[in-house]
Amino acid sequence: MAKIGLIDIDGHNFPNLALMKLSAFHKQKGDGVSFVTIGDYDKTYMSKVFTFSPDFANGFGNYGEIITGGTGFNKTNTLPDEIEHIMPDYSLYKTDKAFGFLTRGCPNKCGWCVVPKKEGSIKPNADITEFWNGQKEAVLLDNNVLAHKHGLEQIEKIIDLGIKIDFNQGLDARLIANNKDIAKLLSRVKWSRYLRMACDTKNQMPFIEKALANLNEFGFKNYRVFVYLLVNDIEDAHERALFLKDKGCSPFAQPYRDFENNILPTKEQKNFARWVNHKAIFKTIDYKDYVA
Repeated sequence: MAKIGLIDIDGHNFPNLALMKLSAFHKQKGDGVSFVTIGDYDKTYMSKVFTFSPDFANGFGNYGEIITGGTGFNKTNTLPDEIEHIMPDYSLYKTDKAFGFLTRGCPNKCGWCVVPKKEGSIKPNADITEFWNGQKEAVLLDNNVLAHKHGLEQIEKIIDLGIKIDFNQGLDARLIANNKDIAKLLSRVKWSRYLRMACDTKNQMPFIEKALANLNEFGFKNYRVFVYLLVNDIEDAHERALFLKDKGCSPFAQPYRDFENNILPTKEQKNFARWVNHKAIFKTIDYKDYVA
């Protein structure tokens, strides 16, 4: 029996899906699996999603063969199919939610997004039952699930199963705006909390507005919509933030960063994000007064 060590470099605030799958795979083989502590291991997997997470550095113990993976390390490595399509070991993070991808990839080629470079265009990945085993809630990590027939069919299946879900990467507002059948489908979903979209440029505002109107037609209220707000140009972001505030949505500002090209958020971008994300302040104080 091999002793397998796991290192979640991003931290344990959000379960690392790859590590849960690796844990399940090795436990099926009879190996001992645990997060790394002081001691010796035959093999150690280090995984990180974010490039800004500092690499693991610890001089204690012997980690054996070290295998690194995740977008934080590189954009090309993937799990073998026998591991990719295994039921994750949810006991690793003691979570009572299911996690997984129904689809992989995205047909869009947004300049700031790594997904098309890593996963290519959108394609089916799994049936919900591949990584759901009866949990009341599922967190779905798809990047553009509405852009593929398989994704829409899986949402219909999830509705029938009565699972509460959260597409935590956000849904494409353009597809909701241009297809009332999609809006109707989404209005039937049991959402864990929010339906998530993104408004990263002013060009997306008309699509957000039409998507909201389509959802409203089927009884879905704007306060249940969470919108990611990319912050690059402050004037542009300010206009989008006020637009979302007027619509009664819940915006969440994310300062632009590109570690590959050494572009880090500016102080003003961080201040703007703090203003938007502090809901009580955002609702009562304008940005110019906040920074005065």
